[in-house]
Amino acid sequence: MPDFSSKPRVRFAPSPTGYLHVGGARTALFNWLFARHTGGVFILRIEDTDFERSSEEMVQGILDGMRWIGLDWDEGPFFQSQRLTQYQAAADTLLKSGHAYRCFCTKEQLEEKRRQAESSSRPPMYDRSCRSIDPARAAERQQAGEPCVIRFAVPQGGSTAFDDAVFGRVEFSNDELEDFVLLRSGGVPTYHLSVVTDDLEMRLTHIIRGADHLSNTPKQVLLYNALGRPLPIFAHVPLILGPDKSRLSKRHGATSVTAYRELGIVPEAFRNFLALLGWTPRGAARQPGEPEREIFDSQELIDLFSLDGIARSNAVFDVDKLAWFNLEWIRRYTPEKLLPFIQEEWSKAGFHPDGDMQEIYAAIALLQPRARNLKDFAGAFRAYFSDQYEYDSAAVAKYLKDAVVRSLLTELGRRYAEQSAWSEASSESLLRAFAEEKGVKAGVLINGARVALTGQAVAPSLFAVMALLGRKRVLARLSAAEHIAAVESMP
Repeated sequence: MPDFSSKPRVRFAPSPTGYLHVGGARTALFNWLFARHTGGVFILRIEDTDFERSSEEMVQGILDGMRWIGLDWDEGPFFQSQRLTQYQAAADTLLKSGHAYRCFCTKEQLEEKRRQAESSSRPPMYDRSCRSIDPARAAERQQAGEPCVIRFAVPQGGSTAFDDAVFGRVEFSNDELEDFVLLRSGGVPTYHLSVVTDDLEMRLTHIIRGADHLSNTPKQVLLYNALGRPLPIFAHVPLILGPDKSRLSKRHGATSVTAYRELGIVPEAFRNFLALLGWTPRGAARQPGEPEREIFDSQELIDLFSLDGIARSNAVFDVDKLAWFNLEWIRRYTPEKLLPFIQEEWSKAGFHPDGDMQEIYAAIALLQPRARNLKDFAGAFRAYFSDQYEYDSAAVAKYLKDAVVRSLLTELGRRYAEQSAWSEASSESLLRAFAEEKGVKAGVLINGARVALTGQAVAPSLFAVMALLGRKRVLARLSAAEHIAAVESMP
């Protein structure tokens, strides 16, 4: 174990060959929560040595995704593409100590060796044929221009083991480990060399990453041992699966963080949901008999986070559960906090609200309990912010198809124009009295008025809506009720 004389140091090290996906976002979140809980340091490192597939666009996508979730970093971002000399120096150190050797086998030779191994029912591992070359002779061949890679000399016999904070003691037979490549012929490092070199130079104390890296860890443990350095604490986080228990992929829906942002998810909802995928907060206060808490703000997640709360079993990504978190968090926001997110949706939709800020805040507060996601505010809820809105055709067909109902709504508008008071109570009293006078059920007028005023069949209390919209808008929209069936949207 390393000497933890300083603060705990952890990192998130994505590869910019794609956008920030759900699994990577959760790994970043767990590292961030651990650093903030322990008062440690959270480092961002971009592993961009796959020069053909890495791009600036993907780097920016990763940074944007992290910022949206609310993850700030203390050091970095560092780029591996700018650190090639460090990896070459590490490879030279391993060559000099005898823990690595030069391999001159060509791609064709390696493919033939693998075919022979498979035909003989042997594991398709490198046969170590170059390991017996005298190091001085190998250096001469390289200096003469003969292409070669640098391979690690895995100890023959015995095993390599390490303690994992999630999975406990993990052990691999060395006979199952191939003499893996450290440095390619062009001087570009492989994952194992670059990650260990960086983790050592950045003085990392804990490595928190996905369980898919478990099989990589013994090779990295061997590198730590060969370099004479103590191991960090490893913590491998279980995988995230789709509802069908297969590896999470695009067929399960959006998998990149930015895609969920585009779907109208608020960041606290996504962060809260993500934190509980494979981790259980221990010590969360609740009353006896109450169900387990699920809603946690950032500070609560930080206060409660610990590695011993991480499960060994894989987590399941439940889209319906994420939608529930989104509902809950939209309701918990103040209108002032929610507005910037709504404005993003308005901007994308090319929508411009009417009214002053107090009217906008009042409309948001009224609609929050019914919002499924942020997109509702630029879609189904437009009528609360502007006279430019559309009618839901199904709602019109159900509640305004009858010309008599439309005519009654227009007459109801004239009655409201004559009314001196304007409040929820007075509006409701007048409508019910008018329905009784005309011999129709109040519900018929309420449902019809709801569609006339909002374009939707479902809305908050009709009379709360009337109070919010104000007399002028209510009168204008009711007066147009007779013509609704003949038009698709308000002029």
